[in-house]
Amino acid sequence: MYRMGEAEIKEISRVIRSGNLFRIGSCLKEVDRFEREWASLVGTRYALCLSGGGTAGLICALVGLGIGPGDEVLVPGYTFMATALAVLAVGAIPVVVEIDETLTLDPEEIERKAGPNTRAVIPVHMVGRPANLSAIRTVCRKKKMKIIEDACQAVGGSYRGKRLGAWGEAGVFSFNYYKIISCGEGGAVVTDNRTVYERALVYHDGGASFRPYAGKLSVLPVAGLQLRASEIMGALLRVQRRRLDSILKALRQQKKRLEAGLKGYPGIRLAPCHDEAGDCGVVAAFQFDTEEQARRFASFPGVGGSLPIDSGKHVYTNWEPLLNQRAGPHPDLNPYFLPANQPLRRKLWPESCPRTLQILKKTVLVAINPYWTKRQLDAKIKACREAGKLV
Repeated sequence: MYRMGEAEIKEISRVIRSGNLFRIGSCLKEVDRFEREWASLVGTRYALCLSGGGTAGLICALVGLGIGPGDEVLVPGYTFMATALAVLAVGAIPVVVEIDETLTLDPEEIERKAGPNTRAVIPVHMVGRPANLSAIRTVCRKKKMKIIEDACQAVGGSYRGKRLGAWGEAGVFSFNYYKIISCGEGGAVVTDNRTVYERALVYHDGGASFRPYAGKLSVLPVAGLQLRASEIMGALLRVQRRRLDSILKALRQQKKRLEAGLKGYPGIRLAPCHDEAGDCGVVAAFQFDTEEQARRFASFPGVGGSLPIDSGKHVYTNWEPLLNQRAGPHPDLNPYFLPANQPLRRKLWPESCPRTLQILKKTVLVAINPYWTKRQLDAKIKACREAGKLV
């Protein structure tokens, strides 16, 4: 979360005073309005706001696309474990694949790893950096696979002038505390496909059968969950949405100034990016020839860097429930043991994606602060220059 203040407090107070906290039947229609505004911003026909964060969004997107037992879904080895957990939540099997030096899913891995039961791919726009959506889409069309964009860490970003989330059959966002805009917890699914939207809609609301919109649905309500967003969330997100582009502008300006101040200096090599203009500017990413060089650079006083290999939860080798095939609310519902999944690639090994591990060991991320003063930014640039000399 980068910016939150009196405007959010005012809107939350207004909703509380109105007594309209439940989105169903609310005269305020805060969630309805946010959904329309979010779909317009991203450039899709439909948006669904959820209380369960990006994980819930991914689950509902998978449900919307009809993914389930007997299906494989490709996910990158560098992402929050929730990307893979969502696949298991619908009874399908996640197949973990390599990233490239951009820290996003390698399109060539789709060619190599897609099998006869692979139904979908989830490219993740990690740390605000866009995946190679053009190449991914080309491969997926050839392989007849669906794309669900995980834009949870890249809210508002874009690729070739088009917002992230609008490139695949569905896109997913997170609005939890650590994201670019926030309502504490929450998420959204976007899509252009009416059927995908309706399936996600009824699954996210176990009471869909009783809603005013039930008679207008082309799909039958199912025994879903309770992931509805509240009017407080909707009001908060509407203010945050208005802040989004100014937050991105500040992040991108600081990142651009930092990288410009380091251009051409010895020992400094920026990680490649598929779209610099669309990068959210959350981090500056540097790459080195060895892990030792990366750690020396990251730990130099004033640099404040970190190696993604150390992030734990974002590296597949730490996804202990998947490595040990513990999933589902009951052993009989464990996707790894379902009869339909027995022919699938169910085993995840620590050695499954060696290239990913090497890249993460040789990369350094420096978080961008949109509030840096010129003096603070100059100090950061100076520290990185000095650290580069030691590489």
